[in-house]
Amino acid sequence: ANAIEAKDPYTEGHIERVAHLATRLAREVGRPLAEQQLIRKAAILHDVGKIGVSEEILQKPGRLTKKEFDRVKIHPIVGERICQPLWQDGLILQVVRHHHERYDGKGYPDGLAVEEIPLAARIMAVVDTYDALTSDRPYRVRLSPEEALRVLKDEVGRQLDPRLTIAFISMVETGRLC
Repeated sequence: ANAIEAKDPYTEGHIERVAHLATRLAREVGRPLAEQQLIRKAAILHDVGKIGVSEEILQKPGRLTKKEFDRVKIHPIVGERICQPLWQDGLILQVVRHHHERYDGKGYPDGLAVEEIPLAARIMAVVDTYDALTSDRPYRVRLSPEEALRVLKDEVGRQLDPRLTIAFISMVETGRLC
């Protein structure tokens, strides 16, 4: 997982931030401690498949072409394959594979929707989106936490699970995320 961050300087610290946020959100919505610990491990590994995506694509300053984005979209499948021999636990593999699925079914790699998406992957989608929005990326500057929360609110029921997103927003707005 650290090799991915070394490959893409824009994601430095992303793994630890997302692991912290995912664990906190899992606790907030009442997931058992053992599951919270697995979600933390899954968060650390969720982008490991980016090892198969070139630096030119990961660090491209502008919009990706369709071909480039199609290359990025395989990283969950590559990540699942990489993790398969190491993690027989289904939850970790589900998060690695499904963290880019969308609540409305327009995500990737499998086009899952609503409850078809494993809960842990829906948790990851919320916190991964927030961290991506509040971090500088080659194609845009970071948003403030307030701006990122507005984007999350706009994505409720489309990209993101409504219950989980509302819980996360509440945590941020009330300072319970620390």
